[in-house]
Amino acid sequence: MFYLIFSLQLSFLVIGLSALAPRICNGGASPYSYKTEYFKVPVDHFSFTNDDTFEMRYLINDSYWQPAKGAPIFFYTGNEGDIESFAANTGFMWEAAPEFNALIVFAEHRYYGKSLPYGNKSLSEPKYSGYLTAEQALADYVYLLTNLTAARDVRSEEVSVNGVNINRKLRGIPIIAFGGSYGGMLSAWFRMKYPGLVTGALASSAPIWQFPGLNDCHTFARIVTSAFEIEEKNCPHNVRKLWATIDELGNTKEGLEWISANWKLCGPLKNKTDVDSMKEWISSATINVAMVNYPYPANFLGNLPGHPVRAFCKNLDKVMEGKDLLTATFKGLNTWFNHTGSAKCFNLSSEFGTSDLGLDAWNYQSCTEMVMPICMDGKQDFFEPSPWNLGEYVNDCKKNLKMSTRPYMIAKLFGGKNLESVSNIIFSNGLLDPWAGGGVLKNVSKSTIAVLLPSAAHHLDLRATNDLDPPSVRMARQFYKKIFRKWISDFHQEK
Repeated sequence: MFYLIFSLQLSFLVIGLSALAPRICNGGASPYSYKTEYFKVPVDHFSFTNDDTFEMRYLINDSYWQPAKGAPIFFYTGNEGDIESFAANTGFMWEAAPEFNALIVFAEHRYYGKSLPYGNKSLSEPKYSGYLTAEQALADYVYLLTNLTAARDVRSEEVSVNGVNINRKLRGIPIIAFGGSYGGMLSAWFRMKYPGLVTGALASSAPIWQFPGLNDCHTFARIVTSAFEIEEKNCPHNVRKLWATIDELGNTKEGLEWISANWKLCGPLKNKTDVDSMKEWISSATINVAMVNYPYPANFLGNLPGHPVRAFCKNLDKVMEGKDLLTATFKGLNTWFNHTGSAKCFNLSSEFGTSDLGLDAWNYQSCTEMVMPICMDGKQDFFEPSPWNLGEYVNDCKKNLKMSTRPYMIAKLFGGKNLESVSNIIFSNGLLDPWAGGGVLKNVSKSTIAVLLPSAAHHLDLRATNDLDPPSVRMARQFYKKIFRKWISDFHQEK
C-alpha cells in the first residue's frame, strides 16, 4: 500500500507531480540556449541560528531583455527535478519572451538536480533534509530575484518588504512567474505570498486543491479512466478486468511463465509479490500516459507516440477475456514502452518516465506537507480498489521515512479555497489531465482566472507550439499574452 501511494503521488509531475519531471530521451539536447549560473542562498530563510548556505542553480537567457523599456522577467519556478529538463519542455515561455523583450530565468528547486544544500548528505537524515519545503523554495526564488539586477551592475538600493530585502531597481521590473504541475502550484503560491515582488503568475495544471479536505480523492482516478473511455468505450472495461486476469494466471507456475514469456519481461515473475509489482507498474503507466496524452509524439516521460491513450486503446476495442486480454494489453503497452522498437524486454523494476526525477526528495515532500489524497473504487474508475486512509498514510511515512506528516499545512499556509483576496493568477487546466480535479476550474475574480482546455493533457499549453495543438490551446496562449500585457501595463501605471 505504501508503494502504491507513492507510485501515484510520484506520477505528479510529473510528477509533475508533476511530478513528473520531463525527460529528454536518447541524449537529445535542449532546443534553447541559456547560461547556467549558481547563486548562494541560505539553507534556512526563517531562523537566526543556521548560517549555512548552498549554491542554487539557475538557467538564464538575457538576449532579449530590455530593462530600460520596462521589459519583464519571465521566471520559472522549478519543480521536482532537474531544471534543464523543464527548460527544454516549456517552449511557450521561450516563444513569448522575444515579444516581451523578457529576461528568461529557470530556477532549480532546492534538493533537486544540482541544487543540493548538503550535497549527497542532503536527504540522509532530518538535520539535513528538514529544509526541504515549498516555503523555503519560494524564499530561494525571492532571494535570487532580488539580487539578479544587482549582479548585473544595475544601480539599485534595497528596501524591506515583509521582512525581505527587495532591490528597488528590481521592483521597477514586472516579474511573471511560470510553472506547470508542482511548479504551477509554486508559481501561484509565489504570487500569493510575495505580491510585492511577483506581478502575476501562469499556473498550468496546478492542483493546489488536491489536499485533504479540499477535494474528492476519487476524482483523479476517474479522470484517468475517462481519458481512456473517450478514445474507446470498451477500453476501460477491459483494463478493469485486467487485474483479476493477471491474478488468476499468476496463481500458477504455468501462468507466471506464460506472462513472463508473452510479455517479454526482462526478469520472470516468480511469486505474488512480483505479480503485485507488475500490476502497480501498469497502474502507474496508465496514469502517466493519461497525463501526457499529447496529440503529437513527445519525449516528456519517455518516447511516446501522438495520442498515446488512443494507440493503447485501439488494441482493446472489443470485449476480451483471459489470455486474449493480456495479449492485447501487451500490444497496447508496447506502443508506450517500445514506441521506437528498440527495447528487447520490459523491465518492471524501473518506473516509467521517472529518470530525471528526484524521487527520494519527492517522497520526502509527499510525507511532510505535499499530502495529496488519491483513491480508487474500481467501479467509477478502472483501477483496483485502493481507499485513502490518512492515518495509514501518516504511519507509513513515519515507519518508512522517519518523517512527521502535516497534511493540512499547505491549506493553512496558502488559504485553501479562500482565494478572494488573490489577484493576477491564471489557473489553466487541460480537462484530459487527471490533476485537473484538484485545480481551480472557475474564475475567482476578474484577475484570478480559470482557463479550461477541453482537449489538453498535463500542461500542454506550456509546451512549444505544434501544428497538432488543439484550437483551445492555441487560443489560450494568445489569451495569456494579452493578460501579461495588461499586468505589465498596470504595473508601470502604478509606479
